[in-house]
Amino acid sequence: MHADDTARPGGASGGLWALRGAPARPRPQRAPRPARIRAGGSRPPGRRPSGSGLRALHARVKRAWDRPLTAYYLVLGGSLLITVLGLVMVYSASQIKALQNGLAPSFFFRKQLLAAAIGTVLLLAAARLPVKLLRALAYPLLAGSLFALCLVQVPGIGETINGNTNWISLGGPFQLQPSEFAKLALVLWGADLLARKQSKKLLTQWKHLLVPLVPVTFLLLGLIMLGGDMGTTVVLTVVLLGLLWVAGAPTRLFAGIFGVTAVLAALFIKTSANRMSRLACIGATEPGTDDRCWQAVHGIYALANGGWFGAGLGASVEKWGELPEPHTDFIFAITGEELGLAGTLSVLALFAALGYAGIRVAGRTEDPFVRYAAGGVTTWITAQAVVNIGAVLGLLPIAGVPLPLFSYGGSALLPTMFAIGLLIAFARDEPGARAALAMRQPGVRWKTMRRRVKKRPSGER
Repeated sequence: MHADDTARPGGASGGLWALRGAPARPRPQRAPRPARIRAGGSRPPGRRPSGSGLRALHARVKRAWDRPLTAYYLVLGGSLLITVLGLVMVYSASQIKALQNGLAPSFFFRKQLLAAAIGTVLLLAAARLPVKLLRALAYPLLAGSLFALCLVQVPGIGETINGNTNWISLGGPFQLQPSEFAKLALVLWGADLLARKQSKKLLTQWKHLLVPLVPVTFLLLGLIMLGGDMGTTVVLTVVLLGLLWVAGAPTRLFAGIFGVTAVLAALFIKTSANRMSRLACIGATEPGTDDRCWQAVHGIYALANGGWFGAGLGASVEKWGELPEPHTDFIFAITGEELGLAGTLSVLALFAALGYAGIRVAGRTEDPFVRYAAGGVTTWITAQAVVNIGAVLGLLPIAGVPLPLFSYGGSALLPTMFAIGLLIAFARDEPGARAALAMRQPGVRWKTMRRRVKKRPSGER
């Protein structure tokens, strides 16, 4: 073998071709192999497709977010988590208050747990009631709320708590606050009224848009203000504006309503020293003279003590007599102290998800009553949460309204859970949601969106 064998292409075989006098055979060129997909679906670094990365993640999230049952799961899961976390925080925040009153540490928790159990029954009932029956219940509920609000002002029947006469004693430790049920009554009655007028194409006229919705709402507001509860009055006013907004009221109408509301609010605040002091405590960092900003300032102290992840469940300092109403109006401050910024942001995220789901249900339905009712319920819950949390953060005056589904109080929890049941029913009644739920019938397994495979009985081959 010649010495140049190794210098030719192909090594030794190239040398044999040279001994025979033939040119060396060229090595065949192979086509480049396609990039292989690794286990798990990932590609080698540097060869990502144009749609990968953030775009692919955004596409997947968008597809998941646009599924038919997204609103249904958001309402159901969000409300359940808020209620359960609220029960935990009521138990933690109310123990010292109960001991100071000579009661068992779990006194307030047991009452709230009983209200949550009754509210669960109401939620399930509302989720199963047909729309026709809901519309039929609107007028009796409104009449009953008006009657109960009138009873509150009767001496010997109405009960005054914290300066507001908005309660009816039911005997023992149980009281009823009719103004909380008035919110639900206004939503159902207003939705039915606007839906009937829309079917007759009357909402394009101002008189049909405003009458009798606005006068009846003002009647409710007047009866509530007789008891001094301005916080509930603000929430009901926002519910009225939400109904008019969903009904398509012109912008100049809202400007007029805002003007009238601002004048009345200034009048009510100016004539009450208590309301003036609450207005003066916005953004306060010191208790001030006569400790008039004590509650607002100690709410900020509680949030500041919590830090990023809180002092631990049950480890609040402010609930030991420093912060008034730790389990009702200022339970969000105790949550911030014990669970930290992470806990408060989680609560805010749950309310945001609930609000988004309600808006989505109202925007996708074709039933006018469902649209108005879902819009009214969403406005009610989100507005009340904003008023409560804004007061705790020192951004709004202390209005004395509870945090929906979270604060202690059966009178607030029962109608709110019934309203959540309405949202669940409306979300489940969407055409896409109905089809998706039908795919999950017992005995049917869906492999894909196009083919249905029935389960075989046991033993069948």
